[in-house]
Amino acid sequence: MAAPAEYKDRAPRWVKDLANLSTRAYALGTVPLRPAPDYLIIGAKRGGTTSLHNYLLRHPGVLGLFPQVRGKKSTDYFFASNSRGEAWYRSHFHATPYRRLVERRLGYRPLGGEASPYYVWDPRLAPRIKETAPDVKAILLLRDPVERAWSHYWERRANDVEPLSFVDALAAEDDRTAGELDRMIADPGYHSDAYDFYTYRQRGIYLPQIENWLRHFPAEQLLILVSEEMYADPQSTFDEVCAFLGLPGAALAGETRKYNSLREGAMDDTVRARLAARFTDANADLEKFLGRSLGWT
Repeated sequence: MAAPAEYKDRAPRWVKDLANLSTRAYALGTVPLRPAPDYLIIGAKRGGTTSLHNYLLRHPGVLGLFPQVRGKKSTDYFFASNSRGEAWYRSHFHATPYRRLVERRLGYRPLGGEASPYYVWDPRLAPRIKETAPDVKAILLLRDPVERAWSHYWERRANDVEPLSFVDALAAEDDRTAGELDRMIADPGYHSDAYDFYTYRQRGIYLPQIENWLRHFPAEQLLILVSEEMYADPQSTFDEVCAFLGLPGAALAGETRKYNSLREGAMDDTVRARLAARFTDANADLEKFLGRSLGWT
C-alpha cells in the first residue's frame, strides 16, 4: 500500500495546490503556537549546507520545516519573502503541542530549523534574523574557496544563468557586481541577482561574513565547521553539531552522500594557481581568527 506522501506525489496539480493551501491556512491559524527556529545552517554556498541539512533530518529530535517537503530546506524568508511577515515565517515550524508529544516520546525537546547559504552572505540579514530569532544557533560550513568558486560557477551554468567561461566570469565579477551592495544597503527590499549569482571569488572570503554575523550574535551561538572535514568523517561532524544544538548523540544511519553535488570536471591548473593566490591573504586572516590551519589550496 502506498504511503500518504506517495499518494500526494501522484495527485493532479490542482489537488496538490489545494492541499498546500489548506495546510498553510492551518499553519497560519496556529502561529501563536509556533516558535521561531532553533537552528539555522547559514552557509557557505556550495559548502555542504544541503548535505548537513539532510544529515540532521535523520536525527529523531530534528523536525525540519512544516510540513516536511522533499528537497525543501529553506523558506528564504529573510531575503525573498520578508514582506510576508513574521507570522508567515513561523507558520513553517512545528507547533508546540506537537513538539510536546514528540518530547514525551523521546525524553528531550525536539528542534526545528532551516538552511540557506544566502543568510550569511547578505550582510543585511543577520540583524533581521536577530530580531526574529535572537536565541537561534547558527552553523556555518567553510569550504576551500577555490573549490567553492568552481562549484558555484558550475551551479550557475546548470541553472542557465552563466553564459561565460570560468576565466571570463572571474574577470567580469567586479564589473557585474559593482554598486550592487550599496544599492542593497540603500534599499532593504532589493535583491541583487548579480550579488547572489556571480560572486565566485567574493563569497569565498569568509572572515568578513563571520565578523558581520558576530556583530549581532554572541560567539557561543555560532558553530564554524570545515566542509572537507565533514565529508571525510560525517559522523564526527554530526556529533559536533548535535552537541552544539544540545541534542543527544545518534548514529548517522544511511548513506552519507554529498547532496546537491555536481559533475564539475577538473579546473585548469594555471587558473587554479592564479585563483588560489587571490585567496592567500584572506585564508591566512581566517586561519589566524580560527586559531587553526585549514589545509586549503
